[in-house]
Amino acid sequence: MADSIPVPAIIVNHRGAARLRGGHLWVYRSDLVPPAEAPAGALVHVRDERGRRLGSALYSSASEIAIRLLSREEITEEQLPLLLRERIASAVQFRQHVVRDTDSYRVIFSEADLLPGLILDKYNDVLSMQALTQAFDREDLRQIVLDSTSDHFPDCNVIERVDPHIRELERLPRRASQLVHGDRSSTIFTMNGVRFHFDGLGGQKTGAFLDQRENYAAAALYAHGEALDCFTYQGGFALHLARVCAQVTAVDSSRPALEVAERNEQLNRGEHRCGEIEWIEANAFDLLKDYATAERQYDTIVLDPPAFAKTKRTVTTALRGYKELNLRALKMLRPGGVLVTCSCSFHVSEAEFLKMLGSAAADAGRRVRILANRSQAQDHPVLLNVPETTYLKCIIANVIT
Repeated sequence: MADSIPVPAIIVNHRGAARLRGGHLWVYRSDLVPPAEAPAGALVHVRDERGRRLGSALYSSASEIAIRLLSREEITEEQLPLLLRERIASAVQFRQHVVRDTDSYRVIFSEADLLPGLILDKYNDVLSMQALTQAFDREDLRQIVLDSTSDHFPDCNVIERVDPHIRELERLPRRASQLVHGDRSSTIFTMNGVRFHFDGLGGQKTGAFLDQRENYAAAALYAHGEALDCFTYQGGFALHLARVCAQVTAVDSSRPALEVAERNEQLNRGEHRCGEIEWIEANAFDLLKDYATAERQYDTIVLDPPAFAKTKRTVTTALRGYKELNLRALKMLRPGGVLVTCSCSFHVSEAEFLKMLGSAAADAGRRVRILANRSQAQDHPVLLNVPETTYLKCIIANVIT
């Protein structure tokens, strides 16, 4: 009988132990008790300073997040493959219960699926995998994920999506995004009856913004008249609004993104179309300023900017940016008009975002009623006590005076 592979033990201080006992999965490097050493990406056993067991975790020798808890039990390397396969199966089963009206969704959402450091998205018949940590870049764990993925989705092509910045932070060797199974990395997928192109080896994130899928549909329930969609990227909101609005103006600063958006529009020609879409390449801040000066008016405005606050230090600046956008948009809405305003900045809390919106409404002299206070789609679940798993804010409101 082969000897069991030894598992290193890592000691954490009282702050790190309290964090884990409180339900979080992370321990920062500053909360490790020296000497805290283990191989890059290793399975480790975590204990407090009194030697009490806290569980098993995946270790990073480079990241400030040194420990990501996998289990409250002390498992062995031999038990790890089965645990990962069970977690993947559980994630797949959960989506079967909560996903509707799409062939595309997030299959694995890292910490929220107790698979910290792993992302898996499904776009019709193409799966996009992304490893965010040293552990899931280990060849043995990576292969377990690929094998399990093929078991659950045998007819799908699989790509591995690489974020060079994350690999640099984790001190991983450079690797290009690549097709790892099948013969295609691109496809056409559907959300809420709207069709989109997906290029697995291009675009940002792992492809499209799947986390907004349910918000796209919600926005279309309230949208009407003439609409303006700012930061449209590949047309997610715009194509949904075009089914209910007479005219949609969609704005983005990226010409490549708008080219994909125009191709997406062509995919949907003649299918439940109501209004025409005008695609404009422009900076949304400058365009809103010019349109406000020209006293342009709309019935529906969507604001879906990229994350303004990458760190806690930039929250104040981010809130100023959000307020400027929302203030101009509120001034440009006709009475009864609908505002769909979003933030994907984790560091900007929901309370701060609502306070900003209230301040913008007051400065604009408008009375605003909240119709829906939404978050990310259900395939991006929130793990209680891990606040980093909730990040997207989407407020749908209307101007009543």
